[in-house]
Amino acid sequence: MSENVIELRNVVKRYGSFVATNDVSMDIPKGRIFGLLGPNGAGKTTILRMITNILIPDSGTVTVLGEPVGSHQQERIGYLPEERGLYKNLKVIEQIRYFGELKGLPTAEALRRGRAWLKRLSAEEWENKKIRELSKGMSQKVQFITTVLHHPPLLILDEPFSGLDPVNADLLIDVIHELRNAGSSIILSTHVMEQVERLCDDIALVNKGRILLSGSVREVRSRYGRNTMLLEYEGPRDFVSGLRDVDVLMESEGRVELRLHKGTTQVNEVIAAALASVTIIRSELAEPRLHDIFVAEVQKDELNGKEGA
Repeated sequence: MSENVIELRNVVKRYGSFVATNDVSMDIPKGRIFGLLGPNGAGKTTILRMITNILIPDSGTVTVLGEPVGSHQQERIGYLPEERGLYKNLKVIEQIRYFGELKGLPTAEALRRGRAWLKRLSAEEWENKKIRELSKGMSQKVQFITTVLHHPPLLILDEPFSGLDPVNADLLIDVIHELRNAGSSIILSTHVMEQVERLCDDIALVNKGRILLSGSVREVRSRYGRNTMLLEYEGPRDFVSGLRDVDVLMESEGRVELRLHKGTTQVNEVIAAALASVTIIRSELAEPRLHDIFVAEVQKDELNGKEGA
């Protein structure tokens, strides 16, 4: 039996003359959190909709939970789409019960699970509020509950943190980890690379309907070497402008993050130049952040596209 929860092979999807996915092949392992990343219009949502059988590929194959994708798998999938779909005049508990019944749960069980989830997400006091009375963040929690209520082995979460403040985003991150540890396979699509760093075991980066890179987060970051340098210092910040063979990634009072130019090993030179103006409290050489890899790969792909035009 395959160790993958999803397999795509040479998948193509067109909308008229526009190619949304172009010969996409990828494997998503079971029991892990997989990040599907890419800029707006890259083809992520089209891929998710083919996995959930909302769209049918023009060519290629999609295998989900060991079988060719089809409507018979819907009760084994929890899909949180980017476009939310709650009924505004229903009470929260009525909404949860309704979606639970749609997924085959008896009414009493849907209510029991719904109330347990409301408590887990610190939202039990919302039970009898109507959806239209909720903030965007509150609505997001309810939508998440309707997605996981039937204990699906496969969860697909498209921008699940939309509208959540940092405290509730952290709470949801904890819950997603719990679901993964309990055996669920999870696909996460988000633009927030910090959340990807904290959550994902594996990633694929999509642009213009093609896979630019894929692999475990550990493998992807290691391909780029330890080219990111963090300096924490005391003293005037204008020394940064005098540093050579580096790009400034992030700068704040007493802290700067630098990218060393490829092919250079001037770590000691950078520190020596800094010490001429400031006191170094801490220095660290690290692998690049996923955000920087994301930006660099998309920019390179866009440049290659222009050169090939």
